[in-house]
Amino acid sequence: MVEISVKINTSEKNYPIIIEDDAIADLRGKIKNYINDRKYIVVISAKVEKLYGKILNIPKKNKFILKDGEKEKNFKNYYKIIDFALKNKLDRNSVVVAIGGGVVGDMAGFAASTYMRGIDFVQVPTTLLACTDSSVGGKTAIDTKYGKNLVGSFYQPKIVFINPKFLKTLDEKQFLSGLGEVVKYAFIEKSCLCDEEFNLTNFLEEKIKEIFERDEKVLLKLIEICVKLKKSVVEKDEKESNLRRILNFGHTYGHAIEKINNYKKYTHGEAVVEGIRFAFNIAVKKNMIDKNYNFYAMDIIKKMKFKQLPKFNFDKIAKLMQMDKKAHMNKLVFVLPIDYSKVNIIELSPEELKDIDF
Repeated sequence: MVEISVKINTSEKNYPIIIEDDAIADLRGKIKNYINDRKYIVVISAKVEKLYGKILNIPKKNKFILKDGEKEKNFKNYYKIIDFALKNKLDRNSVVVAIGGGVVGDMAGFAASTYMRGIDFVQVPTTLLACTDSSVGGKTAIDTKYGKNLVGSFYQPKIVFINPKFLKTLDEKQFLSGLGEVVKYAFIEKSCLCDEEFNLTNFLEEKIKEIFERDEKVLLKLIEICVKLKKSVVEKDEKESNLRRILNFGHTYGHAIEKINNYKKYTHGEAVVEGIRFAFNIAVKKNMIDKNYNFYAMDIIKKMKFKQLPKFNFDKIAKLMQMDKKAHMNKLVFVLPIDYSKVNIIELSPEELKDIDF
């Protein structure tokens, strides 16, 4: 058994992230030990419940099963979770546990952050995207008809349990979606200002076969790298006032793609990778990077088996990007590459963007 412990230290909360590859059946005992004798509810993904429900053996009265898909990240389900917590008579000493991907983590985390002005929250990510990104850092949110993640809070969990064994049963589309966030970290690594140097782009090239074979040791290392990079950023800028904005690399355009397709046609990771392509394109056209780096970056994306998405109506995409929560004073905020694994944040008006020949 391999166990890696990473501690996040923020101004409001310090908490451990436990990355280990022991049996999934042991997870219930760890969660139970953390909860102790407190009241709790578990918000669990429908797919995870189907695959691991018997193994995890969570009492029915404590279990809220959330359907899968970005469309489930809405006010209606938020109210349902709050109502479930009230029916279970949760108090200010109680716990909300999230077992699933980013949607479950966001929904359960937002509910925990608002229930009685905030109760303890435990993250158990089961997708590659959640393991490498969304379960760490305390962002919780729900979507609205106007755009993605427009209502939410910064609310750190008390503990995160990560086990790559869950990834063995993750479908190929969702596994690839998680790799979209992994690729993001490869292209922003040096800007994360981490004390350790990982050379994630090299790691991806060297271990690509093992990654797609879902080798547990390689996935453990991949998750550890991404978690440590995010830890470095979050500890320096918990509430996204400056440095943390680099984690949105590929997301301004990516969120617009998700919205224009009603969160159905493409996964979050696919949309983010298309946003990364878009960002590199802008950087090349504005002479911020040389063409050799662009070629190298696009080659990595190609090796990671990401298909290029079709072009979308620019005016519609621009309108959606203006609704993005990162937009500022009618300017669109982009994280753009400036050198190998380095990025910078710039603002462009829709008119300036339209003038760039794509």
